[in-house]
Amino acid sequence: MAEFADDPHSHARPNEIAVGHLHLDVTVDFDEQRLTGRATFRLDRTAADADVVVLDTWDLEIRAVTDAAGAALDHVLGDHDPILGRSLTIETGGADTVVVDYATGGDARALQWLEPAQTTGERFLFTQSQPILARSWIPCQDTPAVRHPYDATVRVPPGLLAVMSAENPTERSADGVYSFAMPQPVPSYLVALAVGDLEFRPLGPRSGVYAEPAVVDAAAWEFADTEPMMEAAERLYGPYRWGRYDLLVLPPSFPYGGMENPRLTFVTPTLLAGDRSLVTVVAHELAHSWSGNLVTNATWDDIWLNEGFTVYFETRIDEELYGADYTAMLLRLGRQALEAELATLAERDTWLSLDLAHRDPESGPDLVPYEKGSLFLRMIEQVVGRERLDAFLADYFDRFAFRSMDTVTFLALLRTEVLEPAGVGDADVQLEAWVYGPGVPANAPEFPSDAFDRVDRQADALLAGTAAADLDTAGWAPQQWVHLLRVLPTDAPHAVLADLDRTFGFSAQRNIEVATAWLELAIRSEYVWGAAEVDDAVAGFLDRHGRSLYLRRVYAKLAATPRGLDRAREIFATAAAGYHPVARAGVARMLDAA
Repeated sequence: MAEFADDPHSHARPNEIAVGHLHLDVTVDFDEQRLTGRATFRLDRTAADADVVVLDTWDLEIRAVTDAAGAALDHVLGDHDPILGRSLTIETGGADTVVVDYATGGDARALQWLEPAQTTGERFLFTQSQPILARSWIPCQDTPAVRHPYDATVRVPPGLLAVMSAENPTERSADGVYSFAMPQPVPSYLVALAVGDLEFRPLGPRSGVYAEPAVVDAAAWEFADTEPMMEAAERLYGPYRWGRYDLLVLPPSFPYGGMENPRLTFVTPTLLAGDRSLVTVVAHELAHSWSGNLVTNATWDDIWLNEGFTVYFETRIDEELYGADYTAMLLRLGRQALEAELATLAERDTWLSLDLAHRDPESGPDLVPYEKGSLFLRMIEQVVGRERLDAFLADYFDRFAFRSMDTVTFLALLRTEVLEPAGVGDADVQLEAWVYGPGVPANAPEFPSDAFDRVDRQADALLAGTAAADLDTAGWAPQQWVHLLRVLPTDAPHAVLADLDRTFGFSAQRNIEVATAWLELAIRSEYVWGAAEVDDAVAGFLDRHGRSLYLRRVYAKLAATPRGLDRAREIFATAAAGYHPVARAGVARMLDAA
């Protein structure tokens, strides 16, 4: 029998009994903002004599627990843990099937119910289960080490479309009842549901996009490269194993750039920049179909095995489609963002192998698993050669498909299958320093960029007195504008910043990457306090967007000074109600700590 990792973020005991299949039957009640459901679990006994199955719950009302025949089973809810919630321990009585009738509570943190003011339709519901929020809408073994297929029946008000991380409809059901199947085994954090006024547009023979009517056509145009991205990914690391790859554009409160729910990636509307400049997020979520969804981190301490691999894979897709020069800009911006984050973190949070025990895994570092993890693989590629690393990764995704992976096991594979055949030892690549040490080791690769060199020259000219209108910016990509705003010093003259804003309209910028870089510059230089239109832009940005990382970046810049902290708290008091609970909690933690 399989052995499961010991996960500090789950009450489950899968080394005794693991969930082998889930059937979910839920009714969506928008008026009460509640799901009522029945979860039917087929059990796999990992230990032959085991008779107890333990599930994770968070603020769930457990109404009944029975076997398949309806006979009541003894069960008990444990004490509430502020991070893990409550265990649900069930005496199976030898049964191979357990049925739990339940309803969600008022603190169902995975669910966001949107009112008309928060969406372009009348009503919207979506789930966000990663990392440990699935337990707030489904009783489950909420650890990435446990994966199983599922099917579902979902009942919603007629006129709305329901979609899941499963085989999906493209038309609305007259009676509001939908059936779903996910035949591949997935961990609980990849079970997802959304309900709203949705329409579908095809993007290719096995891809498409769902969105509300007001944005669906813009989304179809923005994501036109989805099918070529799939083809590029398959050329790199083998066949796509999930059937279809569709996208769902969520309302602005969605807290992430994207969420890699298999078959149906959830994405933020901030990607709809109108110029296809932000679609690398789609490449990232698509890459998760291999790194994360196919081979999954065993615990959240191992999240770099999901995210670092995915950033590496994402930029390889970008290179295939858009060229090495474009990709170098992305890699440089990623390194800049990583260095900025490293300066704010406790040393232990800068390791690749994290220690998140006794912490909400959502409170871990934002970028270390992503950017440092990607740099690590780029360094390995530089040492052993791209061809050797690619062959290893293609085999790795195939050999460990639909399984979980931990850091120790992966490093053993890397040593025996990549480094040693290339005549490379741990010391040659500073392996321990990368995975079990702080910061970024000195052998990290560099990414020269002619495009950024041109930006640097224009930044020097600007600071030397050249008017913004006279800068040579013809044909600049959004990434070059971000680089310009990041390299300008904190003490840049306010007159220069005012000239930039008048000339290029940064305060009204639609591209979230450029807008965030501008607001960060305006705040850290204190230009914001002398320009009412920029202060309005800050407040409007924080009220309009719900993307957690970008919210926290702008709030953090505000919170760095007493005056800014007061302004941040003032804005948060009115804007927080529109944020997803994940984003709201992250900003609140940061402001409380300031």
